[in-house]
Order: sequence, then C-alpha cells, then structure tokens
Amino acid sequence: MLIRNADLYSAGLSDVRVAGTRIVALGRGLPTLPGEDVIDARGGALLPGLHDHHIHLVSLAAALNSVHCGPPHVHHADELAATLAAEERRGGDWLRGVGYHESVAGEIDRHWLDRHIPSRPVRVQHRSGQMWILNSCALERIGANDPASPAERIGGVLTGRFFRSDDWLRSRLRGQFPDLARVSALLASRGVTGVTETSALNDTAQARFLQDAQMRGELKQKLMVMGTASLDNWPQQGACRRGPTKIHLNETVLPDFDTLLTTIRRSHAAGRAIAVHCVTRTELTFVLAAIEEAVALPGDRIEHASVAPPEAVDKIAELGLTVVSQPNFLWERGDAYLTDVDPADRQWLYRGREFLDRGIPLAAGTDAPFGEPEPWRAMHAAVTRRTRAGVVIAAEEALNPEQALALYISAPENPGGPVREVTVAAVADLCLLDRPLEHMRQDLASVAVRATWRDGEIIWGTAEG
Repeated sequence: MLIRNADLYSAGLSDVRVAGTRIVALGRGLPTLPGEDVIDARGGALLPGLHDHHIHLVSLAAALNSVHCGPPHVHHADELAATLAAEERRGGDWLRGVGYHESVAGEIDRHWLDRHIPSRPVRVQHRSGQMWILNSCALERIGANDPASPAERIGGVLTGRFFRSDDWLRSRLRGQFPDLARVSALLASRGVTGVTETSALNDTAQARFLQDAQMRGELKQKLMVMGTASLDNWPQQGACRRGPTKIHLNETVLPDFDTLLTTIRRSHAAGRAIAVHCVTRTELTFVLAAIEEAVALPGDRIEHASVAPPEAVDKIAELGLTVVSQPNFLWERGDAYLTDVDPADRQWLYRGREFLDRGIPLAAGTDAPFGEPEPWRAMHAAVTRRTRAGVVIAAEEALNPEQALALYISAPENPGGPVREVTVAAVADLCLLDRPLEHMRQDLASVAVRATWRDGEIIWGTAEG
C-alpha cells in the first residue's frame, strides 16, 4: 500500500509505503509498485493509531444499547420520566439505563421507578458506575429478597439500590457477553487501533471472551486487559496482552491498609504492576502511602488522579508512578464539578501541565462508557480546559496540542512514555485525518478520521484514493 501526500510530523508532506504490517519507506515521489493500492491523503495528517489507555469495552457495548438517563442527554425528572416511558413503548424485556446523576431527579429508588415503569424490569446505572437502581419488577426477577443479596435496605425494606455489586448482579442476570463489533467500529472511526480494558472484575472468563472476540475479527483493536489476580498465569495470544492488576478504591469503604499492602506485594511478586482507581484526595493519599511502603514497581499506575494536590504530585513523582487521566471529564462534567467539588480542590482537577513539568508519565483514556468514547474531544479538553458552559478550570494545567495528542499515542505497555511515530520500520497502526497538522492543532475537537489501519490492514474508512 502506498499513501501519497500525507502530512507527517517527522517529514512534512510525504509518501508512505506499507508492506505487510510495517512501514517500509518514506519520501516524496515514491514510485508505485505493480499491483500496489494507492491512497491519496490529500495533505491530511497521517498519525500513529490512537490507544485508549482506560476503557471498559463490555460496559460500553451494553451502554450503546441502553437509555441515557443523565446529562447532557437528560436534565430533570420530567425529562427522565418521558425518556423511560418512550423506551418502554418500544417494547422488549429489560430496560437498561446508564449515566444517571442526582442532579436530574435526586436520589431515586425503586418507588420512583415504579411510578413510571411499573410492569417491566428496569435497572439504571449511576454515572460513577458504582450504583444500580432497580424497580420492584426487576428486584423480584433477580430474587433480591434473598438474605445473601447485597441490595440496600432501609428499615428492612429494599430501596432498589445496589452499591458496588456488579458481580452479584451479573450472576443473577445471567446475561451473555455482548457483541463488540459496534464498539470496535466506533473506536476505529475515531482512529483508535488499541485499547486497555481496565475493569477491576476482569477474570479469565472475561479475558478469554475479549481475546476470542479479537481473534475472530469482531474486535479489531489491539488489546491489553487489566483485571484480577486470576490473570497472573493467563495464556496470552495474538494481539492481546495481560495488563496490571486493577485495584478499585472507594473512600467510603477503603480496604484495610495491610490488606491493600498484601494485594500490591502479591501483584508485584507475580511480575505485574498495579493500576489503582483514585478519584478523590482521600483515595489518592491512601494508595500512595501503601505503594510507598510496598515499594513501587515500574509500571505502577494511578488511574484518574482526579484530584491531585501538590503533596500528592510530589509523592507520585518520588515513587516514579504513571498517571492515566481523563481530561474529557472537564468538558463532560466540569459544570457539575463547579458545584460538587470542594472549591479548595478545583484547581487540582485532572491536572496536565504540572504532571508533565514534574517528569511524571501522563497518558489518557476516555473511561467509556462512563465518559464519552471521543478521544479527539478529550484532547481538545486537555488544551482548552473548558466546560460545556465555557468555564475554564485551572487554565495553568492546559497542554499544547502536541502534548494532548501524546496522551493517546504512547505504547500500551508504557503509557506516558515515548510517543509512537510514523517512521520506517514502525508497525503500521495508523490513522489518516481529514486535515493537515496545522489545522488539526487549531481545533482538535472537530477532527474527523478518514481511514484507520491496524498492522497495515484497514479497519475503518476506505482504501480508495
């Protein structure tokens, strides 16, 4: 394959030849070889394929077939009721909602759902991913009155709320794994050629499902899978690799400190780094103390680092940790942060510049479906730091466009490390944009991807010139 007239960071306007899985030649006026496919980039930027370093594939697949129950799609109780009623009229069995936030209708429960959808099982997920709300029909369907059920009870009465109970709910729902083709196509259309699946509950069954989906061509992206200790000896195949042990913290129910130490040390002894979910100051302080005592392993990661005050940044730098952030939340949730986050912490939200200035490896993921699967919008947010309403949060943390792009083009095994480049001998994981580099850097949010290749094979767009 020969891509003509591509705008490259390394060489300006150039032709790029791909043979097999790699780039084999760069230069102006490369001759066309017999039988070679030729694509005219028309001056569009040719970049390394993006890697989303923090995503939840199965949840995203489910969310694509779910009803949006929170901002920016739904803003108040009447709107939510109308949305659920409209979905009920479409028919079917379970009605699944995602993205709920208290700003819509407060702390809804089974009774609120019963008033609007009394006769069809409904489950609605909070946008944090840590709570589900079920109506009475759904509670009966899954046997929530079981004494072993983790369902919340107030005065002995089921509220319909489940906190951090995905394992139990999954066992009762007995659902099948979803098809990932739609997710894969969506990501490829954004130029994504690789993902790191970061769900804390990933076990060997989940990893095997993801690997099988990739090997049969349903999932086109290269894949790194985080998860539980059960993955320590998981046999990796194809373009699927084992990632760090994922640890999910919640400051309301923090684990015993010694238990966390044991988890970290066990993972390190197995040769696996850790990746720890930290969205509050308390969670970050807690885990940094544990990592310091356990002794950090190269590759240990802080996921989110949503609030990172100066003393935490000092410790992250001292321990040599990597941060994988989600600047997209500045755009998606920033206006809520302006009221929900302690004013003293707002200047530390989703920091960018300070991490880089301190030499801390920094990468990004969208956290889809809990964030929107829009990496170009996330890059734009890292540059502008603007909320939907146009408020700028911590302007001094803004990145330049090249730094924002770098968040998504480091290697999956070394997030925040050296960026991958379009150069001879590089693997041909590529995305071709609809505009040259200079126009790209002026407005990252409006970038469109013309074509995406993984290992030299097109997975999105057209190979026509």
